[in-house]
Amino acid sequence: MQLQLSAFIAFPAIAQDQIKGFEIYGYIKTDIGYNFNQINPDWFDVLRVTKLPQYKDQFAPDGKIYFSIRESRMGFKSWLPGGADHIRTNFEFDVFGVGDNVGQSAFHLRTAYIQLGGFLIGKNQSLFTDADVVPGILDFGGPPGRPSLRSIQVRYMQNRETLKWGIALEQPGATSDEGIYAERIELQNVKPEFKLPDLTAQYRMLVQKGYIEAAGVLKWIKWKNTTPGPINLSGDEIGFGFYVSSRYRLHSKTLIKAQIVYGKGMENYLTDAGPDIGIKNNLGNATTPIVGVSLPVIGGLAFLEYNWGAKWISTLGYSGIRIYNSNAQAGNAFRNGHYGIINLLYQPVAAFIAGVELQWGQRKNYNDGFGSSAIKVQFSCKYSFSHLVQEKINK
Repeated sequence: MQLQLSAFIAFPAIAQDQIKGFEIYGYIKTDIGYNFNQINPDWFDVLRVTKLPQYKDQFAPDGKIYFSIRESRMGFKSWLPGGADHIRTNFEFDVFGVGDNVGQSAFHLRTAYIQLGGFLIGKNQSLFTDADVVPGILDFGGPPGRPSLRSIQVRYMQNRETLKWGIALEQPGATSDEGIYAERIELQNVKPEFKLPDLTAQYRMLVQKGYIEAAGVLKWIKWKNTTPGPINLSGDEIGFGFYVSSRYRLHSKTLIKAQIVYGKGMENYLTDAGPDIGIKNNLGNATTPIVGVSLPVIGGLAFLEYNWGAKWISTLGYSGIRIYNSNAQAGNAFRNGHYGIINLLYQPVAAFIAGVELQWGQRKNYNDGFGSSAIKVQFSCKYSFSHLVQEKINK
């Protein structure tokens, strides 16, 4: 038994004939847990290392029970003949509030796209994301050192028997938590400018017991000073990143998922990281005493999924992230984070899964000596559903 916590359900394998179809799918998931330590109340039901306290008792007091259904989701897919290929659409949402609705149960659009063959336009998972390396865990926050972004894009992908590759132009300024991009530039009184789309590419090669995937992103980050005066804080930077990931089956009961990522100024693509642009001293210049610089970052994950038998499975693993801070950042700026998970899950039938999970996270600040940790226990139940309708088109 291989656990699949993701809501993504592949389009049914349909021969290239005159068939059209429609599918409604999704799941209901209820989380009940206890936070033994402090965490930002807007992120009470996920473990985000950047949302742990920056200073003593920032989110006091310790200890809080929580109930949540925010991960529950629903989606709609359709397909119909369109020449040599099928035209496919996907519209999916959950109720995990982000942006202005952070911390609430609110409508949250995940995907909305149209696809014809290898061409896709709309909102979907970035090519600088490997969904197949997501571990089988209950925490919806997920490993901090993993690229995880959904953006509006135009892309082309080619799938072959032993490999696939793709290239895309993606919405600049998108963030994994869908917050305001201006908050990812630490300079005050500036606004980001988006002149060019982000460029992403992905390549995957199948091996005997899994795959190896590599991907990259290239972006131009530009910001403009918004207040008149002798000090000019405008500037620009080139951001980039690349990762290597793999899923490998050691034997019938053990699956390994691993990834390593490195880049500069691309923290917005990561599940849980600090700003893209930090502050650097430039005291020899009276016009620009401080400047913005892209911050290097390295992260990764390694998880093991073990099948105990027909109905039981466990996941054990670690993820870490490290920011190389610039010298003018605040002492309590985020520097590195650690994230660990162990769980036991029960799946009596394909559509239902329940389990308990122990979660641990740790945050360390840049240079003020402060750090904070969090331990959480979470119990979850999840029921998946799907209804598919297909019919032949009579000519």
